[in-house]
Amino acid sequence: MRIGTRTVLFGAHAVWLHGFFLAEAWRRMYGFPWDPRLWAAFFLHDIGYWNKTNLEGASGEAHVYAGARIMKALFGPAWGEFCLRHSRLWARKNGGRLSRLAAADKLAFVLTPWWLYLPMTRATGELAEYMAVSQERQAGDYSFTERERWLLSSGNARSWLITLQGYTRRWVERHRDGCLSLEEIRAEQKGERLSVPVRA
Repeated sequence: MRIGTRTVLFGAHAVWLHGFFLAEAWRRMYGFPWDPRLWAAFFLHDIGYWNKTNLEGASGEAHVYAGARIMKALFGPAWGEFCLRHSRLWARKNGGRLSRLAAADKLAFVLTPWWLYLPMTRATGELAEYMAVSQERQAGDYSFTERERWLLSSGNARSWLITLQGYTRRWVERHRDGCLSLEEIRAEQKGERLSVPVRA
């Protein structure tokens, strides 16, 4: 079983669990998610990790398209775009702004307790990949303090997680108001071609 399938079944992106943390994050940031389409996005946005060979490489990066295609088919183009734009990497590569789903998704990571996150990601094999990649990425990121850099490279999984969650909370606070609402995405789409591809 590939790591992408494991994460969707019982890891950091577990389809039966991650969506609830995301719903709580959304509630804290934007109010209770009354719209059932939001709940669909919470549980479908990471479904594209299924069968991926990695989470942080090229294979994993393409995970955004599956959930976006499903949301587009079920609820229309704006919902597909809303789901697609939850990925910071996708936004950097395509020059698009993030949706509010991105900020809530990051806060969901912060809200996940260490005693749950660490065993799940150890069991799937994700933890080693995340820890290795975070060391590479934080090397050029000057928003980490020196202490945080040391903790991220310490090899201690709990210290790594708590440090990364602290950094992520700061990121959410800085970017939450700059993320697009569904209404803003709809307005942006008028007269423009959608970025959700037919195949990915």
